[in-house]
Amino acid sequence: MDYGDKLFWLSVVIQRKYAQVCAEFDLTPSQATLLCAIRDEPRQMADLAASLGMTKNALSQLVDRIARRGLVVRAGSAQDRRVVMLSVTPEGKVLAEAVYAEVAKRLPEIARNLDADDQRAFERTATAIVDTTDLSAPPGPNRPTTP
Repeated sequence: MDYGDKLFWLSVVIQRKYAQVCAEFDLTPSQATLLCAIRDEPRQMADLAASLGMTKNALSQLVDRIARRGLVVRAGSAQDRRVVMLSVTPEGKVLAEAVYAEVAKRLPEIARNLDADDQRAFERTATAIVDTTDLSAPPGPNRPTTP
């Protein structure tokens, strides 16, 4: 396997672990990602769609599903009536914080078979990748979407 293959399979391992955690909270990975993206502050729907690599229509359908569960609410912007803001409800905030904490606790398990030095190197590398990536930018032809 070449480097690209290994990164592909690392992505699969991470997505599988993430999906397991999400399922334990009765959420799809997309729902959990959305909740975690807005857990600290409301965001514009258009910006969220771009950041999450989704069409506005797909995001709207996702929001409809979790709004029915009472986890998010849409509201107009005070500055611009055309802008729709999305925020978590108190119940959604609790759930988002719980999911986020569990993911942060359990994702490092993917490196459990590495020795201590390799685990630290993996952490440094993952940190460098995240710190040098513009997570707010929409995916494009040369930008992969997030899992």
